[in-house]
Amino acid sequence: QVQLVESGGGTVQPGGSLRLSCAPSRSILSINAMGWYRQRPGKQRELVAQSILSISHTNYADSVKGRFTISRDNAENTVYLQMNSLKPEDTAVYSCNARYNGQDYWGQGTQVTVSS
Repeated sequence: QVQLVESGGGTVQPGGSLRLSCAPSRSILSINAMGWYRQRPGKQRELVAQSILSISHTNYADSVKGRFTISRDNAENTVYLQMNSLKPEDTAVYSCNARYNGQDYWGQGTQVTVSS
């Protein structure tokens, strides 16, 4: 099993930045795919960014390309989502995901609100 602890959500003005953190209970080097999803009000959950260790690949939703960056810090055993140039439409509950041994694990979710 994998437990995921998230932090870093909050309220920010449009154009601002936030960084989300996700710390798994296992070494991130043992978890092939880690990513961030979000659920906006009235919408289905969607993939925001994903890091796939085995192929050294990251992918992003079109709506966040060029503004968000996912990264792994092996020393800190943490996955980050750096979010820049935030827009009101980025307002959502963001959840960390880990795919380990064919199973999906989820964090508790953290609220990000972009509002003036």
